[in-house]
Amino acid sequence: MIPISVVKLDEAAEQLAVEVIRSGVLAQGPMVARLEREFADVVGVEHAVAVNNGTTALVAALEVLDLQPGDEVVTSPFTFVATLNAILEAGATARFADIREEDFCLDPEALGAAIGPRTKVVMPVHLYGQPADMGGIVPLVERHGLGLVEDTAQSLGATIDGRGAGSFGLGTFSLYATKNLTTGEGGMITTNDATLADRLRVLRNQGMRQRYQYEVAGHNYRLTDLQAALGIPQLASYGDNVKRRKDNATRLSAGLADVPGLRLPTELPGRSHVWHQYTVLVTDAAPVTRDEVVARLTEQGVGCGIYYPKTVYDYDCYREHPRVVADPAPVADRVVRQCVSLPVHHHLADGDVDRVVEAVRKAVGA
Repeated sequence: MIPISVVKLDEAAEQLAVEVIRSGVLAQGPMVARLEREFADVVGVEHAVAVNNGTTALVAALEVLDLQPGDEVVTSPFTFVATLNAILEAGATARFADIREEDFCLDPEALGAAIGPRTKVVMPVHLYGQPADMGGIVPLVERHGLGLVEDTAQSLGATIDGRGAGSFGLGTFSLYATKNLTTGEGGMITTNDATLADRLRVLRNQGMRQRYQYEVAGHNYRLTDLQAALGIPQLASYGDNVKRRKDNATRLSAGLADVPGLRLPTELPGRSHVWHQYTVLVTDAAPVTRDEVVARLTEQGVGCGIYYPKTVYDYDCYREHPRVVADPAPVADRVVRQCVSLPVHHHLADGDVDRVVEAVRKAVGA
């Protein structure tokens, strides 16, 4: 089986982890601080604040924007459930704007229509490794005086006109096991605002600035030095790994370009894609359904994933939730029926890519 993702750490990560174990400093310490500095450099920001997971990063980012009951956060309906859960955990009301099919991200026109008198924050999701249309989103945020939290969980290193995703507002990242860069569990918040960065550091440490000096009611959102030690060596090779993903995506697109009814992902002008996922759409013009393609790929030993099978609010636990406002999203509703992600990770061999192409063509009947 060619897996949809692979978790593989090298000897450098092992050595750094052993160094932490021998140091006796296992909790948040110098390794976390080093990871933060190097991560900030990759994103192109002044500050990076490490936390224990990507959902926590979203919650903390929302919390330091001082949301009040009744305040609304507008986000994408086509995302992992953590995006919605974080809004609810922060005490806000979630609203949704539809996406564009070409990038799977918030449509600025739909976003403009969704912004209302109670909107306080816009939360674009940079999905699959390609950033959202920040050129269309940021002017709306500025015009309405809103907060901006970027869900950059899948898009470390992606850029918009040369500027890093996660640098436009408060950027939030996941370092979960299957991400392009992983610490097993972990998250990061990025910002150029020194005041917000300071508040985040206090908030993640039980509200303490110094030991037993409490300034706010805080949380234990700390990352451990052991986790940071796993991530630091990956930063050094991150550019090379992304290049390999880009090469794999290019080869997949070349091999699948003429498959009937298959819509391929593209790297849009002015945006760099880091290819966390290579997601195609099995459109209604295809001779088979998306689910048939998934079954046939599995039979051929090619892993694939449906990210995501439903719009984020289309579950019983959210349908009647008083703080979930599910406005119509026809593009997202169509995409969840058609999307399937194929292996694109940097551990693929050239022969693996060829095999994925062959399997997809056979599955669709090309």
